[in-house]
Amino acid sequence: MTDTMRAIEITRAGGPEVLQPCTRPIPQPAAGQVVIKLAYAGVNRPDALQRAGLYAPPPTASDLPGLEGAGEVVALGAGVDSLSVGDQVCALLPGGGYAEFVATPAAHCLPVPQGMDLRQAACLPETFFTVWSNVFMRGGLKAGERFLVHGGSSGIGTTAIQLARAFGARVFITAGSDDKCAACTELGAERAINYREEDFVEVLQAERGADLILDMVGGSYLPRNVRALADDGRLVQIAFLTGPKIELNFAQLMTRRLTITGSTLRPQSDLAKARIAEELRSKVWPLLDAGTVAPVMDSEFAMGEAAAAHARMESSGHIGKIVLKIA
Repeated sequence: MTDTMRAIEITRAGGPEVLQPCTRPIPQPAAGQVVIKLAYAGVNRPDALQRAGLYAPPPTASDLPGLEGAGEVVALGAGVDSLSVGDQVCALLPGGGYAEFVATPAAHCLPVPQGMDLRQAACLPETFFTVWSNVFMRGGLKAGERFLVHGGSSGIGTTAIQLARAFGARVFITAGSDDKCAACTELGAERAINYREEDFVEVLQAERGADLILDMVGGSYLPRNVRALADDGRLVQIAFLTGPKIELNFAQLMTRRLTITGSTLRPQSDLAKARIAEELRSKVWPLLDAGTVAPVMDSEFAMGEAAAAHARMESSGHIGKIVLKIA
């Protein structure tokens, strides 16, 4: 290993053009960490929010964007005995994924699923940690329940569809085009709602309401989500693409026994993320090994084309995951 590496940094808050190549020191592993030589890194909405100055990294995290990736372990910190140098892994990252090397807790690394290459594996951690922790651990989705996920063609959405179906739920999605709706039904959605042409509230009310809704839109969707829920239903909020503030009649929560909750992944403790990783290893990774569930790939960009990758993501024209090829 040399002393320096290529990376993409955020030069200032702004649009995709503020992502620029740079040279940084190769990180060293702290106790409990590993250093991974990345082959691919996933591109996610939180990266764009950080780039825009709206999602600051935790104080101990790298200022470089990138919250997931896959590659080869090249260094071990003190106390790491679960991995070895040379292991191929995918990992949830505290930041720093837009670079040739990254340090992350060993407990946040998972093996590359059988039959899957590093390009596909790089798309797993951020979305699978997010979906599993919010839909199953926090939202408590059960077999037979009606599950509505907004943004069904996104990386989060395509993952949520597959996992919900694999565990026996009935899946409903919203998306903004017929092509996106068709892609979601192919993945297992029972009903795909083109939100430009149909009202998801009416569709779900005709089905006696959703038991669980996963939303990343926010804004005007919040009161509509409440109306779309069945009695005793749960709403899990993971982002606010159209804003976090809205007038909402909370009396409905009491009279219909509704639950509104939510979370963000990055600020959670290393221990909390390690617990999610263990559940994924035991309950979800066998599905990936068997090919029952797989990431949906949209496009690949060279690391130096990170700005174009962000423009693709923010155009909302993609279906599934966007990756950067690091090496």
